[in-house]
Amino acid sequence: MPAQATDPSLQKLQTLRANIQRVFLGNQFAVEKLIVCILARGHVLIEDVPGVGKTILATAMARSLDCSMSRIQLTPDMLPSDVLGVTVWDQYKSEFIFKPGPVFSNIILADEINRTTPRTQSALLEAMNEAQVSIDGHTRKLLDPFIVIATQNPFEFEGTYFLPESQLDRFLMRLHVGYPSPDDESRILELDPAHTPLAQLKPVMTAEQLVELQRQVMEVRVDPALSDYIIRLVNATRENDQLQIGVSPRGSLMLMQAARATAMFHGRDYVVPEDISSNIIDVCAHRVIVKSHAHDANGAVASQIMRQVIETVPSPV
Repeated sequence: MPAQATDPSLQKLQTLRANIQRVFLGNQFAVEKLIVCILARGHVLIEDVPGVGKTILATAMARSLDCSMSRIQLTPDMLPSDVLGVTVWDQYKSEFIFKPGPVFSNIILADEINRTTPRTQSALLEAMNEAQVSIDGHTRKLLDPFIVIATQNPFEFEGTYFLPESQLDRFLMRLHVGYPSPDDESRILELDPAHTPLAQLKPVMTAEQLVELQRQVMEVRVDPALSDYIIRLVNATRENDQLQIGVSPRGSLMLMQAARATAMFHGRDYVVPEDISSNIIDVCAHRVIVKSHAHDANGAVASQIMRQVIETVPSPV
């Protein structure tokens, strides 16, 4: 029997959203998308110019969940062992001891991920894809839930590195925060949420409750006509003359999972076409490569192409 977005589940999600909105006073649509990512067991990349609240949004989400949290401030001199951990010799026990790194937490805040080198960025690759890491010949499982919330500045800013395509593909969504409205900015000036309100934020959902909601997402019903709609959308990207590489099968799976989580967020136990079309840019634009890739570092051209795909592929009635 498909899981239904019952009143308790919906109430938990609305409470989570309200808690985040206490301190993040900008783009409320980004709050919804971030919650959808968490429900879908996905990792999220928040990209925008400095100072618009990327870190506040990520930190507010992490503090709203009663889970272990690690914040990694990524820098050019950081090594993979600084993220994963290291094996050291204990002279008192006469044996090697593994010292786990910050990746062994439920929520990882990877701040300014594109300011560290590709070598260190890739240290998260196995963790994000398989919820495990291989260190010194040993495979170590990560906690459940395991979610990476990364922030980055636009690539044209000095001191940034391109994220490899394989790394980008591990993020369920790439979100943009944007500038706040004048009314929201007025509230920001009044409250200064990065300080007192953020420090006072309390968790409103346990790890067990989050895992149960994630389980319910997997049972949200997807009609065969909507599965076919996803296939037609991704095939349109693979046949597009402006794209060198279209959406992969992993992208198809992620789009379906995001649609399920969106349906649940809105109180439904079934997916509708809008759950798919409203997510395709955030889920798929960073997975394609346009032929003029050097001129589309931040995905503007890819996003425009995805809008064209939505307009040209008919939606099921």
